[in-house]
Amino acid sequence: MPPRASGLPGYPRTDLHRYVVEPDKRPGRTAFQRDRARVLHSAALRRLAGKTQVVTPGSYAHAWDATPRTRLTHSLECAQVGRELGAALGCDPDLVETACLAHDMGHPPFGHNGEEALDDVAGPCGGFEGNAQSLRLLARLEPKRFADDGRPVGLNLTRAALDAATKYPWPRGGHPDDPGSRKFGVYEDDLPVFVWLREGAPPLRRCFEAQVMDWSDDVAYSVHDVEDGLHAGHLDPNVLLAEAERREIFAVAAARYAPGAGEAELAEALDRLLDQEWWPHGYDGTARAQARLKDATSQLIGRFCLAAEGATRQAYGSGRLTRYAAELIVPDEQRLECAVLKAVADRYVMQRPDQERIRAEQRVVLTELAHALIARAPDGLDPQFHRLFTEAADDAARLRAVVDQIAALTDVAALTLHQRLVRRG
Repeated sequence: MPPRASGLPGYPRTDLHRYVVEPDKRPGRTAFQRDRARVLHSAALRRLAGKTQVVTPGSYAHAWDATPRTRLTHSLECAQVGRELGAALGCDPDLVETACLAHDMGHPPFGHNGEEALDDVAGPCGGFEGNAQSLRLLARLEPKRFADDGRPVGLNLTRAALDAATKYPWPRGGHPDDPGSRKFGVYEDDLPVFVWLREGAPPLRRCFEAQVMDWSDDVAYSVHDVEDGLHAGHLDPNVLLAEAERREIFAVAAARYAPGAGEAELAEALDRLLDQEWWPHGYDGTARAQARLKDATSQLIGRFCLAAEGATRQAYGSGRLTRYAAELIVPDEQRLECAVLKAVADRYVMQRPDQERIRAEQRVVLTELAHALIARAPDGLDPQFHRLFTEAADDAARLRAVVDQIAALTDVAALTLHQRLVRRG
């Protein structure tokens, strides 16, 4: 049995190792408190304030429009959900919060649409994936620590923190059930740190804290995307009672969020939510309506988290659940309810008539920007990425440096740089 670290029950000392050994500047803090502070103070996290979640910041549809969530506020809310759920199950709360704060740090401009555009651009160097980019930021790109030989090691987080932030613990093509999946968690040139952080971990299995992070992410964005859609006037709650509209919602849910689910069970899931006394059956933007909607979001978050906590405790008992000692169990009913909420936001917010045109324009912006930067690189790159480009060993590494530069941009920065290099160039 490995020795346990003082003040961190449930975590062996090897979980607290950092890729590069460094002294603790302030005695009394735990290793995971240091990890949380490093992520919280990182530039990559701050940049998420300028990246769209669902409703574009600055858009204004109705007099009651609230300020919509960004990737940063989503990450903060995910972290709050994850911290409480993790603590209730015996995880170190700072460790789970660190993973939740970091889970979207690799997100490029324009969300998943930007991911697809950059994946096409980055084909010759292994593609692009937001989760793999997050690991690259945490372990390599975010300026904080360097090894004695001059190699950057990013934030130099603990092994457990990096593992907890890894939603897909495999390289491209390594998905355990779908080798053709575009979801993966590490690029080929970042494999050394990935091998290190996964030392002793069961192959392809996510640690318990990563599972808590993943469910907290699902809960936060499924609930809050619907809330933002109501605030922005994109969603009328009454459409959830119309049979034709319901069939469209269920089709989206079955195709994207609950593969294999039948229309009948998806209908039951939606009706369970509509039958709750706190469900907002109308929204007119008044203070009372806003308060009722806020209560509904709280009720939904509590419903989804308590269901997972109860089912997991029933399976594994009341002890401390950490690392690879358990699997997070989410009842099918709540998974389907969550999937239906995602489908509602997808159908009425992301599939609005103007959105495909906007997404097409965004893909053109990133593709043209990438070609412009590739053509003039290293000129036009920020100093950090300029150096990565000039020190790169081959064309693939040079392309990766350009992709790193673009992925670091906010939505507005991407549009501005495109205007300067392409439209005026």
